[in-house]
Amino acid sequence: MDDFQGRVAVITGGGGGIGAAMARAFAARGARIVLADVDRAAMEGVAAVLGKGGAEVLVVPTDVTALESVRALADAAERRFGAVHIVCNNAGVATMSEIAASTHADWQYTMNVNFWGVVHGVETFVPRLLARGAGGHIVNTASMAGLVGMRWLGVYCASKFAVVGLSEALHRELAEHGIGVSVLCPMIVETKINENSIRNRPAALRNLGEAAVPEGAAMMGSVIGPEEVARRVVRGIERKDLYIFTHPEQRAILQRRAARQDRMFEPDRW
Repeated sequence: MDDFQGRVAVITGGGGGIGAAMARAFAARGARIVLADVDRAAMEGVAAVLGKGGAEVLVVPTDVTALESVRALADAAERRFGAVHIVCNNAGVATMSEIAASTHADWQYTMNVNFWGVVHGVETFVPRLLARGAGGHIVNTASMAGLVGMRWLGVYCASKFAVVGLSEALHRELAEHGIGVSVLCPMIVETKINENSIRNRPAALRNLGEAAVPEGAAMMGSVIGPEEVARRVVRGIERKDLYIFTHPEQRAILQRRAARQDRMFEPDRW
């Protein structure tokens, strides 16, 4: 069976960036699309473009930090299309600060969206996929910052490391049921995540002042467009890859990390 033709894909964070690019890539392969985001206007703009290309699209305003909102998303998708086959828990926010300077609100906001948003997607959609017994695929968006700890991104790293661990465990649990699980770990992608993270931050979790971050303190590496990320996601779903990487320079970074761990077993250290 084709992984996309006639299948239904739910994409959180679908109003722009990687989410919108995945929607375009899936629709080009014949999938029916359910866009979920807190920004209705942004989603409707994406949906209008997809609709002109002949895609069937449903827009559902969704706050992934609220379980009931994600459940309502699943119900709306099933009412419209009957079943969901691909779930992309993609909504995410960025926070930058050294850990000691991070506020409790930084932790709450980041974990609410980046971690609990994925948890809500998993606990809502996985039982439905299992009950139907027709396979499917889940893509959880993490980050290279979910594989390697980075200064100035400590809070963000914590949220994304949690997503990687959750995804690895879920991959093991669902493989025997024919349900694929991928964790998307990009480096720098040309999106508006920083601006959107500030604009969409709930008033109750905003800081009085933003911590000063030195120029160039963010993740290093080349910048790619979201369309390239979406292409790799399509391939990852087709191959049922656990990890989806986006930048060639990731390989050397991960090799260095593995080598540091391996050295701890040398006789003089062990």
